[in-house]
Amino acid sequence: MDQEIQPLDADELMGLSARIDRLPAEDAEWVGRLFQECLRARMSEAELLESRGAEDAPATGGPAFDAQLAQVALDTAEWLKTLWNVGYMGAGSFPSQPRTAFPLIGLEDVLKSSLFARIREGKRPLPFPPPTRNGLPWHDLVEGPAEAHVVHAEVIGDGNGGTAGAIVEGCADWQIVEEAGKAGEYVVQYRGKGPLFRLAVNPFFSTLQRQPPQWARQIRALERAGMRSYLLLWPSGDGAPALEIPLPAATWERAESEAAYWVATNHPEMYGRIRFEQVAAD
Repeated sequence: MDQEIQPLDADELMGLSARIDRLPAEDAEWVGRLFQECLRARMSEAELLESRGAEDAPATGGPAFDAQLAQVALDTAEWLKTLWNVGYMGAGSFPSQPRTAFPLIGLEDVLKSSLFARIREGKRPLPFPPPTRNGLPWHDLVEGPAEAHVVHAEVIGDGNGGTAGAIVEGCADWQIVEEAGKAGEYVVQYRGKGPLFRLAVNPFFSTLQRQPPQWARQIRALERAGMRSYLLLWPSGDGAPALEIPLPAATWERAESEAAYWVATNHPEMYGRIRFEQVAAD
């Protein structure tokens, strides 16, 4: 671009303003009016560019962005707390308790973490590591449909003709609870926590299927002032009235989820082995 049509900077404009006063009176009037019009145009241009820049820039103060950012921060805190307290992920890189230093976490760990993805979906992490499949958390096995999964599995002997455990999908943390009626079939449990599964070991393919719940517990729905709340009724075991566990839920689906989480936290060996029944208030 030629120097003659380059935009004038602020100093050059102010220099022209000083020279207008030295013009003859008949010229100073119309040149001064033209100069003022140029200044107004320059200011309007600056305001327009500023407004466009504000529209194009990512929002940083809007309530929607703040809420989203706050939720990400809360989810991240929950993820890191779970990694520290529980370990999760079946990852050997996380030291056993008591932990003295938190491991380094890179971008790839965040992007590939099924636990973090689970938390971002609004699901609460289990208070203990779930079963793993080829080293990755296998939440669907304990929470999804109770269908038979084709797996790679083998039973480990104890050297005395008995069984010491099972390896399922590369994980050796499966315990054999009992041998089923048919040869090659076992009732297994992951680390002594969570649901029971029927493992059928076959030379061609093996299957693993979650067993139906063994116990039933009631969830009482309460209506007060148009608001609904829920209580988990838990047997006290000594003949006393059942304990009433408040559940932070406003819907039956959430109440069932919160009840399952309470069981997982307080009675992990019963997690996934209970069905919940809804009853109305007396």
